[in-house]
Parts: sequence; structure tokens; C-alpha cells
Amino acid sequence: MQQWDSLWLNVHLATMHDGYGEIRDAAIAVQDGKIAWLGVRAALPADYAAVKQHDGKGCWITPGLIDCHSHIVYAGNRSDEFEARLNGASYEEIARQGGGILSTVRATRAASADALMQASLPRVHHLLREGVTTLEIKSGYGLDLATEAKMLRVARQLGRDFPVRIKTTFLGAHALPPEYAGHADAYLTDVCDHMLPALVAEGLVDAVDAFCENIGFSPAQTERVFQAARQHGLPVKLHAEQLSDQGGAALTARYQGLSADHLEYLSPAGIAAMQAHNTVAVLLPGAYYFLRETQLPPIAALREANVPIAIATDCNPGTSPMTSLLLAMNMACTLFRLTPLEALQGVTRHAAQALGCQRQIGTLELGKAADFALWAIDRPGDLAYAIGGNPCVATVFSGSSRASC
Repeated sequence: MQQWDSLWLNVHLATMHDGYGEIRDAAIAVQDGKIAWLGVRAALPADYAAVKQHDGKGCWITPGLIDCHSHIVYAGNRSDEFEARLNGASYEEIARQGGGILSTVRATRAASADALMQASLPRVHHLLREGVTTLEIKSGYGLDLATEAKMLRVARQLGRDFPVRIKTTFLGAHALPPEYAGHADAYLTDVCDHMLPALVAEGLVDAVDAFCENIGFSPAQTERVFQAARQHGLPVKLHAEQLSDQGGAALTARYQGLSADHLEYLSPAGIAAMQAHNTVAVLLPGAYYFLRETQLPPIAALREANVPIAIATDCNPGTSPMTSLLLAMNMACTLFRLTPLEALQGVTRHAAQALGCQRQIGTLELGKAADFALWAIDRPGDLAYAIGGNPCVATVFSGSSRASC
């Protein structure tokens, strides 16, 4: 007899295994937190039994959504900079005057861990209500060991307290802290030789990131961070080619990086390197929109090269204060001209690859984690369609279900 913990009937599946991977009038079974059976309902074994049986009421089920690039844990507010930009100041000008990332650094250093948790909760709740079951959270608003560790501990705690899979990324090379003004190489020595080993020893780091840009760190400096990550056996990713072409994507690919993110100024050489090393292109339409960027990422060239494209919120206080992955999907379609299928792939299977988790999550397949979302929609493409809508009815995380708030 087939004995399962739970079984969902009267549903349609978008497995995301091949295109949408649609299976209509389907069923999906869960055992020990993993997908144990899925297919058309008529093919269910005659002798099955389930401890809990759910009527999906004709909903569509997709893999749980994955936000693969976020800066969820921070303190403070930068609406003043938003107003300054609308009055003519550039992002670079604000950063060079002590605003930008350093503004958030000051607020985050001053906040207690409990205050950071309380500030982060509304942002996380918004994402969970939209079917998100996996969330990447970066540090990078501490720029000293104590605050970077504080941020990453809060991120880990979110994963213990809520039904969400958290992947943590150390972004110590996000900006140059004021105490190291004019001494970037000395700061990177601190990042590589002091901060990273201590954070790894505490089990707080899943991947390592950096900001490779004129107002960030040079390719040579970024490579120092990548070399340190490699010494600890950690995968790398990069904020690359957001404001200019620094060759960061190609550098990331050379280190077998999981992803290069932003990519508005990505070159053909960068695309070729990403193609060769199967590095994911993570597009962040919220930042593109919020900064009023006009340089589009080279979508057609990425498609031509079959580079996997992921989509994320880039939730952060300065350039993308967005807590809706569904809105990011819509923006990816309207601003970047992605198709609804590409957008949904970008927050499921390709987002999983961008986190190095494609064997566990991202598609509905036997043996993968039972992370999925139920949607009151007519077709999978509807998820990228409605602006401000949220058709999520329920989520299932590691086999346990909860209604959407």
C-alpha cells in the first residue's frame, strides 16, 4: 500500500520541469517533507492512503517561489535619498557624499539584534504571503565583524522561526566603511582574513558576494574576496555590471560563480563566460525601475546564449524597497520584455540554481523538498499579469501547509 503523510487532489500542476510542465486534473503526495508522488489524478495507485487529504479546489500548484537576491535585514530608512534623486542627484553623488549604503550601515550598526528582527519581519511576511518558500539574505550593512555577524544571525533566526528556507550570503565587500576611508585594500584584508573565517566558524555563511563597481571594489579587489571564499569552500556570486562594465560577470564565471546579478552593462565577453560556466544571470527589475535606469540588460543575447535567467526583488532600503516577488515578475515582463514563462522560471528553477539548490528545490519532482504554493488562477502565466494582486491561497513548506494571510 502507498502510505503518505498528505495528498493534494483536485489541482493543476506547473512542475516547471519542461516549460510550465503542466499536468491538469492532478494530484501531489508528500512523505517525510518530500514529494513522494505526482501526476494525473486518474493515475493514482489504487491502494494509496494518506494521513491528511486536501481538496485543492481547482487551484494551480507551482514550486514555492524563491527570492534569490535580497538585503532583507537592515535598519533605517532612505526615503530622503529617493527624494534627492528625484530632485536631480545621482546615486553615485549620494554615495560619495556619505549617503547610500553607508547611511544604512550607520543605522544597522546602531540597532540591536532584536530591533533588526522586528524591522525585518514585515518584509519577510510580505514575501511569504506571496508563496515564497526560499529567501536569500545578504549581510553588507555592517562592514565590521560584530554587525555582519549580527545581521547573519538574525537571518538564520528567521529561518528557524518561520516556514522559509534561508540562504545566507556574506557581503562584507559591499562598500568601504568610514574607518577605512582611502584604505580599501586594508579593509579587504580585514574582510578576507578576519571577518570571513570568524563567520564561517560560526556557521553563518552559505555564499560570498561583493559589489564590483566604480563606487564599490575593483575586479582585482573582488578577486581577493573570491580567493578567500574558495579557501573556505564557499560558492561566490557578484553584484556585477550594474552601473558600468567592470568585467565582473566574467570574473565570477571564472570562479564557477553561482550568479552574476544586475547586469545592465553586461558585455558579450561576460555573456560568453557565463554561458561557458553555467553562471545564472539574476535580473533585478526593482532596482532598474527605482533608479530610473535606461540601460537594459542584454536579454536577447542572454537568451541566445542559453544563460539561465533568474528574477529577484533585491529588497533593500536604497535602490529597491520592494517586498513583492510577484511585482518583480511583472516588472521583468514589462520592463525587460521577458515572457511570463521566463519570469516564472526565474523565480523557481533558475532561482534555485542561482542559490546552488537546484537538486532540492525549484521544480516539482519526486524526491525534492515539498515546497509549493497554491494559486487561485486560470493559468500559470497569470502570476506575472496582475499588478498588486496576490492570488496565493496557501503554501506548503517541507510538507507542512499554511493558509496565505
